[in-house]
Amino acid sequence: MPQMAPLNWLTLFILFTITFMMFNSLIYFSFNYPVKFYKIKKIQKKINWKW
Repeated sequence: MPQMAPLNWLTLFILFTITFMMFNSLIYFSFNYPVKFYKIKKIQKKINWKW
């Protein structure tokens, strides 16, 4: 491909890699999970010892 002759292939690879990483990080940090609130009930058994 003579059109790509002035462009170094390593810089092209680095450019695409950085673009890919930035795109993935933007998607990862922009997504918000819905917050689930739930109560954990502690079950306490009261044992009355009758001696």
